[in-house]
Amino acid sequence: MIATKDSRENPQPRGFSRWRLLPIAFVAGGLVAFFAFGLDHYLGFEALRDHRQTLLVWRSEHHVLSAVGYVLLYAPIVAFSIPGAVWMTIAGGFLFGLWAATGYVVVGATAGATALFLAARLGLGEAFRARAGPTVRKMEKGFRENALSYLLVLRLIPLFPFWLVNLVPAFLGVRLSTFVLGTFLGIIPGSFVYVLVGNGLAMIIDAGKQPNLGVIFEPEVLIPICGLVLLSLIPIAYKKLRRTKG
Repeated sequence: MIATKDSRENPQPRGFSRWRLLPIAFVAGGLVAFFAFGLDHYLGFEALRDHRQTLLVWRSEHHVLSAVGYVLLYAPIVAFSIPGAVWMTIAGGFLFGLWAATGYVVVGATAGATALFLAARLGLGEAFRARAGPTVRKMEKGFRENALSYLLVLRLIPLFPFWLVNLVPAFLGVRLSTFVLGTFLGIIPGSFVYVLVGNGLAMIIDAGKQPNLGVIFEPEVLIPICGLVLLSLIPIAYKKLRRTKG
């Protein structure tokens, strides 16, 4: 069989199957369906303000079911990379209180992030690494050697989109266990901040105001988070120091 020009210029990785793209297609389809059915109208401040009494009554009458439902709803919102997950976090603080909501958010977000990570790794991870050049391979090696530290940094710094931090480790061959641990620990501070905002949502609504979504950039919040970032970088600095001395 004679290879065509397109197949020579764009060779597929060995063992590549288009079926591997199904998880990515499913994620993309879920995101499109979310907006196509107008579900974005239920994920925002206005929805929380207008339905707060209904939500509180439901929570009071079905506490366990509402908590389980909250986690099961949070996970696909993250998995489908739906914008506005911060409002789910705020809603959690409003409904379940500071500590319980933080736990629910971290579990739901970690589950959703892991689902997207696996979808990306199964669908595109191997193909990406097969076509990667030497520069990317060097970056991959460095990232994998210090994967947990880098993941913690990426999760802690509130500048990187959450969905992007779910995808990059999948393309760079990070282990599943490392990804889960780094995600779980790294999102706790940011989740706690927005759960705290939600915990005071009733007073904000009664005052006719809106929550400050930029609160995580306030110095009293950002400085401690930067401190955690520096702590996360200590293992990397220690390894480099040992190599220099060796």
